[in-house]
Amino acid sequence: MNNALLQYQQEAKKELQSILRYWMLHTIDNVKGGFYGSIDNKNKKDVNAPKGVVLNARILWTFSAAYNHTKNSEYLNIAERAFNYIVDHFSDKQYGGVYWSVDANGVILDGKKQVYGLAFVIYGMSEYYAATQKQAALDYAVKLYELIEQFSYDKQYDGYYEAFARDWSVMDDLRLSDKDVNEKKTANTHLHIIEAYANLYKVWPDEKLMQKIIGLLALFNTYFIDSKIFHLKLFFNELWKEKPDVISYGHDIEAAWLLLQCAELSGNTEWIKVFKEHAVNVSNAAFEGIDEDGGLWYEYEPLHNRLVKEKHWWPQAEAMIGFFNAYEITKDNKYLHLSGASWAFVKEYLIDKQQGEWYWGVKDDYTVMPGQDKAGFWKCPYHNVRACIEIDKRAGRMLNTKYI
Repeated sequence: MNNALLQYQQEAKKELQSILRYWMLHTIDNVKGGFYGSIDNKNKKDVNAPKGVVLNARILWTFSAAYNHTKNSEYLNIAERAFNYIVDHFSDKQYGGVYWSVDANGVILDGKKQVYGLAFVIYGMSEYYAATQKQAALDYAVKLYELIEQFSYDKQYDGYYEAFARDWSVMDDLRLSDKDVNEKKTANTHLHIIEAYANLYKVWPDEKLMQKIIGLLALFNTYFIDSKIFHLKLFFNELWKEKPDVISYGHDIEAAWLLLQCAELSGNTEWIKVFKEHAVNVSNAAFEGIDEDGGLWYEYEPLHNRLVKEKHWWPQAEAMIGFFNAYEITKDNKYLHLSGASWAFVKEYLIDKQQGEWYWGVKDDYTVMPGQDKAGFWKCPYHNVRACIEIDKRAGRMLNTKYI
């Protein structure tokens, strides 16, 4: 067991370096600034592609977190580039907040205030502040937190609204993407708000912020985690009436470990107990999406009794952490096996062994999904880098304990 765990840790370390090297070598736009908006599966750069705030915020978090984990100053240089690009090109100096996208030259393209996007900038800025102690980064994160609370928080029914027009007025289409249900409150956005708030609290331990984190834990416990089957309920209207849609195995397994991490940050023993139980139960629910090859299917459509037979990169990364987390809680080796199987699937089918990084995903016949980015608006280094860092940390802790 020790040898297998040590090998897993060492492979995670190596893959961390590989992913980061890919982004340093291939994604920097030295002509127009920042990072390219799109690179395809064959590593062809689209120099005219729009640049999204989520991509840039996730690069900021990724390279800040990598520096905090390794102290490699090369990573900090990339984080600084992302920080400067966000401040210079995504900041809405008229209405506050950040734009959703800019064009290839860094000029505003879509100025809507997608709360999901604001949350990721908080996540990135707080991690960058942890790396640099640069006050401007902390101030930026705190200001975005205050804007979310001012405009997005539902003071009557609790929870957070999805999106607003550039001037924070109400808009009709609130969706993150075309595939989403157009509803006002979603599990996905709430998950990334609590993730961002928790990361901010680590560097800015404000009592009101902690109460917001605890409030979000309560929302997940009350609404988003199905108390019968333990999958996430994904979409609600403002009155918390669910609008049933798909089962997202990736969001299940991501929430399983991430919410426990947030609960542990709170220090609240009752919430920690609740979310330890949820972590195991939600991991078990996500297990329903595991294929025989160790890969996690993308989604299940209950209304049509249909499995979406694709295996995307990010659910595999979250499965690595989520099942390892369940192993830490239960000491049951089946969860360690599931985590390792997720990584084995990634190595076999998703890592581009010639060019580096992970493909977007594969179809059920293991062919690479066509027409998808290797790097782009949604294809970022956040999920897989975080998986490598978490496995390195968690395996390291366990190798120094006696119960293996």
